[in-house]
Amino acid sequence: GREQCENPRHAAQYRYEHVFSSARDKGVAFWDLPGYSRSVYAEDHALLTPESRVWAPNTYGWQNSLTAHLITPAKGPHFTMYLAHMKEASKASQLHPNVERFVFVVEGKIQVKRTTYSKTIDLAANDYAYFPPGSNDTLTSVLGAGLCIFERIYSKKGKPGFQHGTTDDRPVLPVDPEVFVLRKLLPVSDEYDFNIHVMDFEPGQYLYVKEVHYNQHGLLLLQGQGIYRLGNNWYPVQAGDAIWMPPFVLQWYAALGSQNSRYLLYKDTNMDPLLSP
Repeated sequence: GREQCENPRHAAQYRYEHVFSSARDKGVAFWDLPGYSRSVYAEDHALLTPESRVWAPNTYGWQNSLTAHLITPAKGPHFTMYLAHMKEASKASQLHPNVERFVFVVEGKIQVKRTTYSKTIDLAANDYAYFPPGSNDTLTSVLGAGLCIFERIYSKKGKPGFQHGTTDDRPVLPVDPEVFVLRKLLPVSDEYDFNIHVMDFEPGQYLYVKEVHYNQHGLLLLQGQGIYRLGNNWYPVQAGDAIWMPPFVLQWYAALGSQNSRYLLYKDTNMDPLLSP
């Protein structure tokens, strides 16, 4: 059917070690360039690169963890995007009743305890979990983990349910005339006010559409490198870089180098552009 299709590159192996590792600095000796950063925070977009991250300990309820916030409502977005470095015997903060949370495991392992069902779910790299507003489930790590997290105040009247899974188990969706491989990690039903897309590009592939739309994006490049156009700016990007894209900024990506590119993308969905903030 048209809802999904075979993935001709299903065997491709993706590794995310450069998201948290200092090895991604290879080729640019940041410590030899005082004051230098590739990060840019403009009115209509932001590029946030690893050398600019500010890690804070045990923020608002996280235990034995460091967090680095990359996108927050302070500059206009309606969501937050941050990285969490969970150490041994660590625990995530409890959700506010009106807040929903999506967790993507970049490295390490976490445990999700479903309080309603007295069940524990183990998640490893490339796995994910969605916690709906009002969730009392807990997230811990025995040995440590690196996470990418998206949170927002739930904006609908539905009752979205807890979700979890593995990225490469999700169906590949048709994207004609585009050539990238697309997976959506959350259901596309009306109860959900955002989705998380995983997009894969082979070197030399690029977005066919030079996009301008009302949706907001938060992006983390998990593997690979390329060129990202944001407005009239063209940025070299590589694994570990994060991007904020507000409504109507021109956006386009081309994958370069010798590795496949994979990025994680927040996108608000099922929202009326007239009634949504």
